[in-house]
Amino acid sequence: MDQLPSYLTISDQPSSVLKSLIEKWKPDHVAILVDENTRDSCLPKLTIENALIVEIKSGEENKNLGTCEKIWSFLTENQFTRKSLLVNLGGGVIGDMGGFVASTFKRGIKFINVPTTLLSQVDASIGGKLGIDFNHLKNHIGLFRDPDHVIVNSNFLETLDTRELRSGFAEVIKHTLIKDRSQWQVLKKNTFESQNWNELIPRSIAIKNAVVSADPTENGFRKILNFGHTIGHAIESHLLMTPNKLLHGEAIAIGMILEGHLSLQKGWLTEIEFSEINDFIVSTFTLPNQLPDLETIEEYLMQDKKNDSKGISFSLLNGIGKCEFDVSISPDTIEKSFSAYSKLR
Repeated sequence: MDQLPSYLTISDQPSSVLKSLIEKWKPDHVAILVDENTRDSCLPKLTIENALIVEIKSGEENKNLGTCEKIWSFLTENQFTRKSLLVNLGGGVIGDMGGFVASTFKRGIKFINVPTTLLSQVDASIGGKLGIDFNHLKNHIGLFRDPDHVIVNSNFLETLDTRELRSGFAEVIKHTLIKDRSQWQVLKKNTFESQNWNELIPRSIAIKNAVVSADPTENGFRKILNFGHTIGHAIESHLLMTPNKLLHGEAIAIGMILEGHLSLQKGWLTEIEFSEINDFIVSTFTLPNQLPDLETIEEYLMQDKKNDSKGISFSLLNGIGKCEFDVSISPDTIEKSFSAYSKLR
C-alpha cells in the first residue's frame, strides 16, 4: 500500500498541529500568506498567535514575479530572517508561489502549506514543485523543494464552490488512471456528488507520493503525473487572460480526453476503456464545446517543460492504471484528437 509523505499530517485540528510545529521550531517571525478568499473563509479556522498576515490577489493571473516581489518586500520590511516561517493558507496558487517565495527569500526559510482546495490537497502541496508563471507560460520559473510540513483538513473543502471542487477532482481522476486501476473501478461507479472525500484524499495523496518518491526531480517516471497536462496546460495558458479562462482542473479534464484519445490512436487504450474515461469526464465537468485550434496553442505546447530536442513529449495511458512517459506524437496525430473532440463530448 502506498504511504503518505512523512511531512504531511491529516487532521481536523490544523491549529493544534501548527501550534506544535511552531513550538518545536521556535521561529522568530511567522507570516500567513492568504488571498481575499482564504482571508475571509479559511483564516478564521486557523489560530496562530502573533502571526502577521500578508494578502495577495487570488487567481492564476497573479501567480507572477510582481506578486512575489510584494511578498518579499513585506517579509523584508517586517525583519524576517532565515529563522522565520511562512504559512501558505490557500489553494495551488498560494502553495506554489508561497513555497517559491520562501525557498528564495534569504536562500530559504521554512514554510508550511495548509491547502484549502481539493486540487491543492491531493496534488499541488505534494511533491515539492514550486514556481510561478512567466510571460503567460505556466510554472515557467521554479524549483524543487518539499514543504517543511503540510497540514490537510477536508473541512476546508466546505468553503469551496462546486466548480472549484470539481476542478480538484480532475487530479483525483488522473491519479487513478495512471496508477490505480482498482481505484478507477470504484471511482467511476459514483457520481461527483457521492464521492467520499475522506477516503479519496488520502488515497490520492498516497498515489502521488509513491510516484514522486521514485523520481523526486522528474528525470523519468514522475513524468506520468503529467498525463492530461501537456495539452491541458497549453489550453489553460492560452485562455488565461481571456473571458473564457478555465480553472486548472477543467483544462486538465480536456487534456485527459485528448491525451486519452492519443493513447487510443496508439492502440494502448481499447475503445471501451477510452469511452469509460471520456464518458465519466464529460458527465462530471462542464467543458467548452469548441477548443482553440492546434495552431493557436502550438507555441504553448512547444514550451512544455517535458519536451526535449526531439519535439513534443506526452505521458500517455497504456491501459487504465499504467502510464508511459516521453512519448513523441506527430502533429498530424495530435490534430486528429483535436478534430475528434467535439464529437466526443
